Amino acid sequence: MAQIWQGMLNVETVGRHDHFFELGGHSLLVMRLIAQVREQLGVELSLNEVFAQPELSALAQVLSRAARSTRPDIVPVSREQALPLSFAQQRLWFLAQLDNASAAYHIPTGLRLRGALDSCALGRALDRIVARHEALRTTFVQGQEVEQRIAPADIGFALQRYDRSAHPDAEAELSRMAGEEARQAFDLSRGPLARGRLVRMGEADHVLLVTLHHIVSDGWSADVLTRELGVLYAAFSQGQDDPLPALPVQYADYAIWQRRWLTGEVLSRQERYWQDTLAGAPALLTLPTDRPRPAQQDHSGHAVGIAFDETLTEGLKALSQRHGATLFMTVMAAWAALLSRMSGQDDVVIGTPTANRMQAEVEDLIGLFVNTLAVRVEVSS
Repeated sequence: MAQIWQGMLNVETVGRHDHFFELGGHSLLVMRLIAQVREQLGVELSLNEVFAQPELSALAQVLSRAARSTRPDIVPVSREQALPLSFAQQRLWFLAQLDNASAAYHIPTGLRLRGALDSCALGRALDRIVARHEALRTTFVQGQEVEQRIAPADIGFALQRYDRSAHPDAEAELSRMAGEEARQAFDLSRGPLARGRLVRMGEADHVLLVTLHHIVSDGWSADVLTRELGVLYAAFSQGQDDPLPALPVQYADYAIWQRRWLTGEVLSRQERYWQDTLAGAPALLTLPTDRPRPAQQDHSGHAVGIAFDETLTEGLKALSQRHGATLFMTVMAAWAALLSRMSGQDDVVIGTPTANRMQAEVEDLIGLFVNTLAVRVEVSS
């Protein structure tokens, strides 16, 4: 959240339900480092090389010998052509058809705004974000192939306004509305795929509920939206112009770049890697649960938070350093060992999402970039 936005309003997150976990701070910094090295120096640096060289002097030596990057830049393309889906969008579109408009891939966020609210500036800021990011005004139509259709920049943000300040149990009503907003179906062919509700709870108390469909957004994107909303609201409420820099590319440019890059030998090499890695992997993880696995997945479940105390955390960090691993690797290994013991299987596959923003051009874009990797762990006795 932009600091000036915090200064003008007391803003707190009242609801956020990501359907995936993206890699933490260190991993995101590493991905940004790799992207910036590619953009600024034109060389390719791998994750293995970064983790193997914890000292900057050693990493500098690696960079001096690094091969020139062969990955093409992402560049703007004409909109007078068919706009294909990215691989991630293609995956989500298929799942949406399979699940018949399930709410499993909705990304709801709630912000409580305490203080004097300039609702006109807020609406204008949301409209500007939709104008900046083509993904938020994209729909998906099926002809011979499924294609992206991008609406005009002035379409605006689909915001509904409610006043619940006189409601006898306003908080319960807010909770009901938040659940209703998060579950309301999206139509991928008609849109909008980004919508919200502004609920007035009192003279100086409002709640902004925003829901994005996963096919046009991810967890990183939700943070981009919140950050830009803060910057734009602060500017518009003070009568200033939009201070945000123009975006160099849009999501459709990325989708076409991805389709052109991941072809031929590049795509075949990646396919062979995953086919070899997952050959013979178990289809299921058989856990001793107290109820049978449902015949059809219904996405019901709950998150259980686990807090590590300072002593344990420092111990895990020290263990990771001794073995040249990250904290994420160490915790993942422990999780795999636990699942192996609980299931009685020596071979487990764990899904772990990654932000997948390895190009500097897409760091500030709203869109679906996240990718779930299947990590296969063979746990020996």
